Amino acid sequence: MVERTPNSVAAVADSYSFQVDLRGIVDLLSHHLYSSPRVYLRELLQNAVDAVTARAQRDRLAPTAIRITIDETGLRIADPGVGLTEADVHRFLATIGRSSKRDDLEGARREFLGQFGIGLLACFTVAETIRVVTRSANDPSAAPVEWVAAADGTYSVRALAPKDFPEPGTTVQLTPRTGAESWFAPRRVIELAREFGSLLPYAVTVESGGVVVPITDGPPVWRRDYPSQVERRAALLDFGERTLGFTPLDLIELDTDLAGVSGVAYVLAQPGNPAESSAHRVYLKGMLLGDAVRGLLPDWAFFVRCVIDTDSLRPTASREGLYEDERLSIIREVLGDRVRDWLTEIAAEQPQRLAAFLAVHALGVKAMATHSPELFQIMMPHLTFETTDGRVPLTEFARNHPVIRVTTTVEEFRQVSSTASAQGIGVVNGGYAYDRELVALLPQLLPGVEVIDLDAATITAALDPVDPEEELALTPILALARATMDPLSCDVILRAFHPVSVPALYLDGRAARNERTRAETAIGANALWTEILDALDAAAPRAQLVLNYNSPVVRRLTRISDPAFLKTAVESLYGQALLLTHRPLRAADTALLNRAFGEFLSWATQRAAGAGEETE
Repeated sequence: MVERTPNSVAAVADSYSFQVDLRGIVDLLSHHLYSSPRVYLRELLQNAVDAVTARAQRDRLAPTAIRITIDETGLRIADPGVGLTEADVHRFLATIGRSSKRDDLEGARREFLGQFGIGLLACFTVAETIRVVTRSANDPSAAPVEWVAAADGTYSVRALAPKDFPEPGTTVQLTPRTGAESWFAPRRVIELAREFGSLLPYAVTVESGGVVVPITDGPPVWRRDYPSQVERRAALLDFGERTLGFTPLDLIELDTDLAGVSGVAYVLAQPGNPAESSAHRVYLKGMLLGDAVRGLLPDWAFFVRCVIDTDSLRPTASREGLYEDERLSIIREVLGDRVRDWLTEIAAEQPQRLAAFLAVHALGVKAMATHSPELFQIMMPHLTFETTDGRVPLTEFARNHPVIRVTTTVEEFRQVSSTASAQGIGVVNGGYAYDRELVALLPQLLPGVEVIDLDAATITAALDPVDPEEELALTPILALARATMDPLSCDVILRAFHPVSVPALYLDGRAARNERTRAETAIGANALWTEILDALDAAAPRAQLVLNYNSPVVRRLTRISDPAFLKTAVESLYGQALLLTHRPLRAADTALLNRAFGEFLSWATQRAAGAGEETE
């Protein structure tokens, strides 16, 4: 029904009140705001806890036990809380969006669970009718009040005789709606009550068929006293395994009560996914907010899952997540600092714990270190990197190589690692996540250390030139090799280097790779793209096939008199050099390798056949 407010001035537009379709609101809550009808029990517990809290603020000796009863008529929840007067009932229960805690919202965040004034409506997702009987503790002379609401949006209010409800408090009774009876099954109600309310500060019980089941089990495990630190750690680990469903590798106590947060962070026993922020189990003043809440920790802390209780963070309207505000940002930073402090402590005092952690989560630590040079300095002696000296910490590598060269990709490192190592050039593989960024921080932490990008020319310059007379003797071979490699955008040079087990080295810098990509893209492109790509041709350096004069394999090339077979030999050296880089092969490179292998096999077969004829 639309209410019209008349105006005394005709020129002013009439004012109207909004109409509210309760069925539409319930549909909105059940299908869009709340993830499941299961939250109805959380909302009932929330209101009961807030009512008890409000009364306890005025009377510390007031009772606090909350009782849930299940029978054939539905579910009842009774609390000895502050209760409501008839005026309060009209104001808070019959007005959608109004909350009795909102008048002092900042205080409500610290003292009460509810803030939005829509919690009772969540019960309509499972109930046909809601009956509330309440009596105010603040106004003992006020009569008890009964409020009955139906899912069609109608409600009634009537005063009761004092003898009908003699003590202050509130009882809420739900009658199941058709199809929602399963939500009132005793086992399900007990499960939901334990999930949402096991850490509540007041005693909660569920009674069904004369059996009373306790729901709350005292203060959170991290707030209890234990005879020893060993027993405390065992209890926390057991709680984490039961609550989160995995066996933790380690734990970090989040003793940040000054920030309004307490709990435990559990270290995963398996590597986490850096691309996915971790999900945590969050309680709001003892009431479960959600078991997959994101945004609580910095993104780099993806290797831990937290169980926390907070009285300072603000929930979203659905009460299944945290509202992103300045307070959450501050607490996220505080908790991140606590994780860093834990790593610092075990690095300095418990190397075995640190080693077990790094065996699983070295990547996570590197992610943290990119944001914290102080942490990186602490962890440098413990983090290993792939280098030309093997997998070693950067502190050790820097002692042997004051000038550190770092590659951009894993392929670049594999391309040059063996040769660079033999020449005494210090190279770090910067192709893995965070490694390149961390190596770049070294000059700030280790005075005297220089870090530069690796360039193919650096490796070429470090290789020994061949005596001009000896190189002149190989001129015909080099000429044929250059002609063979030219269609593949690859030059051929001769150098002497170690190890001799590497007959040829394939080198291409970033400029050469970019030019090759440009040329490959131009092939088959339409006329417009071909013209654009041709305009980008800047005569960039080409890749190089470096033949090793120290290798016996290269020396034997002089014994091959057949030009066709010599070409096949050069192509084979090129293919082997490519394979040593562990890089993906282009179609042309794969075809070349197949052709060279086929020709070698044909030659070997012919030779075997010829040897057989000579024997006969």
